Amino acid sequence: MDHLYHEQKLREIIDYFYLKNKGMMNLKYSIGIDVSKKDFHCCLSVIDINQKVTVKSSRKLSNSPGGFKEFLAWIKQHQKEELPLRIVMEATGVYHEQLAWFLHSKGLVLSVLLPNKAKKYLQADGANSKNDSIDARGLAKIGAEKNLEPWAPGSEKLYELRQYTRQHQNLKETINVISNQLEALNHAQFQSSEVIKQLNRTIKLLKQQVAEMEKAMEKLIKTDKFLSLHYENITAIKGINLLSFCVIVAETNGFTLFKNSASLVKYSGYDVIENQSGKHIGKTKISKKGNSRIRRILFMPAFCAVRDDQPQFKNLYERVVERTGFKMKGYVAVQKKLLVMIYHLWKNEQRYNPQLNSLEKIIALEKSRATHDKIPERTFH
Repeated sequence: MDHLYHEQKLREIIDYFYLKNKGMMNLKYSIGIDVSKKDFHCCLSVIDINQKVTVKSSRKLSNSPGGFKEFLAWIKQHQKEELPLRIVMEATGVYHEQLAWFLHSKGLVLSVLLPNKAKKYLQADGANSKNDSIDARGLAKIGAEKNLEPWAPGSEKLYELRQYTRQHQNLKETINVISNQLEALNHAQFQSSEVIKQLNRTIKLLKQQVAEMEKAMEKLIKTDKFLSLHYENITAIKGINLLSFCVIVAETNGFTLFKNSASLVKYSGYDVIENQSGKHIGKTKISKKGNSRIRRILFMPAFCAVRDDQPQFKNLYERVVERTGFKMKGYVAVQKKLLVMIYHLWKNEQRYNPQLNSLEKIIALEKSRATHDKIPERTFH
């Protein structure tokens, strides 16, 4: 038995020096990028056969076309071995988009992570401090240690649609602000007729611009066969109209970053947070840490779904209200279910079926005490 043990150890030593001489000790390069409005921090790391991640270089560059070219030169300077290269960045609003599209056009493989995923991974790894360079180093480590999904850019029309929906929201909010100002002025002791006229003209102009944005959204949807098909399938749900469809699709970029409905629920802030330890039982609520635009636009569709007595939504609403005693929690549960249903309809390219068997109880994320039923496969057409 001893000679077998020594023979195995000898083989390991031979393999070690063989790999070293062949320059194969390292397995993969990984670059983490933390992007802000004006610049981005990048960190290049390499992982070896022992799963050790070593930082090779770090740099801060301008978030501009000139900075992008410098970034390519920096990669070429420090990429000493012929190894796979993976670039990792967070989805930071819109500031990462130009760099992501640039790198993709150059044929580089990159992954774009949702911010909450990167944050949790780094916290689990023991990262307590936070700044741009630390975040870049952490993202580089994630890319080295994990086999991430490559990022593919969404349709340019989805980015255009997102600009329409966000401008629409901005206009509506501005109308509300001016309307409140006008209401206060009308109840004042002394009133300026000129100011009142100007405010009324402004509101009228803003309403015209709101109508223009809605027409632009409708035109974009109708002129794209892919979006038009999904629009017909999803708006078969009572309460989901043109605006709510456009906001959800635009804010999720056609659901491209989501492998499953659970990640979408978390991204939208509908994930449930429990506060319980021993005999202490605190409040259970949704996190509200995700995309607030999605939650905002699903508010009215949830009311419509319950009001129109659609069984799969009305029954869910009544169960939650009966269990919790809060109507708003019932409506939030319906919002969550609407979002998950839209996700499945989109992914399966299927039309909503209002005759869905609402008595069929299939899952929900039991560990998170989810308040929606799982959507059966192949039951939408």
